[in-house]
Amino acid sequence: METLHEGAGELRFTDPDAVRAWMRDHKRREFVDKTLSDADAVRRFVADGDYVSFDFSSFTRGPLALIREIIRQGRRDLWYCAKFTLMESTLLAAAGAVSRIDVGFMGLGDTLNRAVEEGKIKVTEWTNGTLTLRHMAGGMGVPFLPTRALLGTDTLKYSGAKVVRDPFGGKPIALVPAVTPDVGLIHVHQADVYGNARCFGPGVSPLETAAASRKVIISTDEIIDHEDIRKDPSKTTIPYYMVDAVVYAPFGAYPGGLPGVYEMDFEHFAEYNTLERQGQLKGYLDKYVYSVGSHLEMLEKRVGLARLNDLRRRATVKEGYR
Repeated sequence: METLHEGAGELRFTDPDAVRAWMRDHKRREFVDKTLSDADAVRRFVADGDYVSFDFSSFTRGPLALIREIIRQGRRDLWYCAKFTLMESTLLAAAGAVSRIDVGFMGLGDTLNRAVEEGKIKVTEWTNGTLTLRHMAGGMGVPFLPTRALLGTDTLKYSGAKVVRDPFGGKPIALVPAVTPDVGLIHVHQADVYGNARCFGPGVSPLETAAASRKVIISTDEIIDHEDIRKDPSKTTIPYYMVDAVVYAPFGAYPGGLPGVYEMDFEHFAEYNTLERQGQLKGYLDKYVYSVGSHLEMLEKRVGLARLNDLRRRATVKEGYR
């Protein structure tokens, strides 16, 4: 195919056949208990220099408990895939954990903007849709997928996509390369101990992220019996054989919300935003990450049961989530 244009963004690409061979050798098909603590899951499956991806955002069903644990354990030089660069991206930047970001939506914040301007973090621009397509291609085991997205925008210039001449119709078409993350992080409503996981309500690419990633850590607000999964398999978003670790993390999306279960903590985000604008995120990290040993300890010592119960009361249970 004739290449017409290509973006200048930095790109990570892996031979799909090599990834498929790795998956065959390492993904387990038998039913085994995969429950781990947040600390053990990150210690075992996340290494310096990894490409780390996760579904959705820090406002809704983001794996914030796992992100905080990654920071707590001092990971460095991560290549981070963010459909939205919101709170979690800024905290990773402030902690010195990330050196590259593939981004679909670039949120505001002096900390992250300054790191990009100073060259401490390299950003390659995509869109939420094309990042999902990249994960879909990775899960399918193909090198790329075609799309009309990016053709009418300057985002193409800063992406890693190529525009080619469609060999059938002769018109320009964009090709987005497959991505196969080292680690996928996904917070879910429910999961069994084997890794069968359920997401209710809105999402971006939970299944695509799990299918594309070599290692998958699920954090879940609730662990349910395997028989409940078997009774209603249509509710399973991610099947067990894609999952490597299941972390029990009630309020694991905090301070974001979990649709139908608890609302995001607007007061917490106000505190965070104030500290970020004042350039005092070190104080935030000290309070909510470094001074506590785990997610559950953070909830107990820094948030409190009364506030958590209030967030549950605020949540509107919408038909179809359960």
